[in-house]
Amino acid sequence: MGVIHKIGRRKTAVARVYVSEGTGNITVNKKEFATYFPTATLQYKVLQPLSMTENAGNFDIKVNVYGGGTTGQAEAVRMALARVMCEVNAENRGILKPEGLLTRDPRMVERKKFGQKKARKRFQFSKR
Repeated sequence: MGVIHKIGRRKTAVARVYVSEGTGNITVNKKEFATYFPTATLQYKVLQPLSMTENAGNFDIKVNVYGGGTTGQAEAVRMALARVMCEVNAENRGILKPEGLLTRDPRMVERKKFGQKKARKRFQFSKR
């Protein structure tokens, strides 16, 4: 099989995933998977494509992720793993696509505008 390399993105987080056949070891930024994503919800998000396609212990996964926060990083890793599962077996696309795991979420932070407090919030107007 070799090594499969895919990229996933979410907000400003970018995840590069390298998948090879193995025993199920997951390394994120040279750390153990459970220490990098400590909460159960983040771990569930990352493992979702593997559990849906029933490949949880079949692959060794090495992840480089940067940018954004922990949730954005977890969802970027999830997208990259979903893309890998589609390349491993084309039938997995029918499982992952209806769940929305292959769709890039386009929502980004809106920029702050000049003359305003935040992106949409304005300075208070007081008429004396």
